[in-house]
Amino acid sequence: MGDFIRALLTILVAFAALGILIGGLYWLTARLPKKWQEGARYWVFLFPAAICVVVGLLIPALRTIYLSLLDDSANSWVGLDNYNTIFSNTGTRLTVFNSVTWVILGTVVTVVIGLAVARFADNVRGEKAFKTAIFLPGAISLVGAGVTWLFVYAGPPFENGLLNAITGSIPGLPDSMGGAGDRIWVLERGFGGLTPPGSAPGFNTFLLIVIFIWTQAGFATVIFSAAIKGVPDDLLEAARVDGATDRQVFYKVMLPYIQTTIITVATTITFAGLKAFDIVAATTGGRFGTSTIANEFYVTTFVQGRSGLGAALAVLLFILVIPIIIMNRKAQKRAEEMVGA
Repeated sequence: MGDFIRALLTILVAFAALGILIGGLYWLTARLPKKWQEGARYWVFLFPAAICVVVGLLIPALRTIYLSLLDDSANSWVGLDNYNTIFSNTGTRLTVFNSVTWVILGTVVTVVIGLAVARFADNVRGEKAFKTAIFLPGAISLVGAGVTWLFVYAGPPFENGLLNAITGSIPGLPDSMGGAGDRIWVLERGFGGLTPPGSAPGFNTFLLIVIFIWTQAGFATVIFSAAIKGVPDDLLEAARVDGATDRQVFYKVMLPYIQTTIITVATTITFAGLKAFDIVAATTGGRFGTSTIANEFYVTTFVQGRSGLGAALAVLLFILVIPIIIMNRKAQKRAEEMVGA
């Protein structure tokens, strides 16, 4: 109890000190010439946030970049050797391709499903119940979703799951596609007699992406549904008066109007796919060729203790985020110009 009280007092003192500091700086700005007061007050309130960004983001980022140029013991300078290892080693190169697959397939399929459900579920009987059912998986933690789907993908030596029950009931289905009803889905990279190269994503990776899509589709549906309902009725009515069909109204009017929303949702899902960790950790632990950059970073840094290679993976993840942000901003600017035109 004493430790709790001391911790609470420390927090209160820290907040009080911060309040006194901001109050003192604000008081000082009132003594400046009037032409400088407004700008100075902005900096007074930006100062704490700027300190947090520098201490909590900028300094750790620079330290990570520095560590990525050292060996795994963080003692010797190795330059870009860690980055070369990522792309020259089959195992680590596979994690990069797996992450790219998560981003492309997961984002595209989720956006398409979200748009389709938002389009066809609007103004139908039971719309709220249907959309609630679609959204519910998004309320489950990604670890919980992974564990739930393990029951679907379950196979020997455990009791067979739902997927084995379905494939096993299809007459004439080859054993390589689950026809025997005893396939170990999350372990096997091949499917239908085809086995991908060591540096290409396996079929089990696509099964994990299905879980990701299942958790994200509800979020996309709700956002798209709200955006579609926000399209002005007079705009839709004008298109119908001009002879446009419902399909043409959707593709020629609705989609361009909600383009900014589509880009925002796609960007959010892309970031989630790029950081994919929870589902992989809860299902395969990154084994059997299913590891992603985020999962590999965790294993390399905290399990294997290879700080140099782990930092390089973290920097690579950051580098992959940058072009997505740039493309997102450019696409949003074009969409805003289109809507405002």
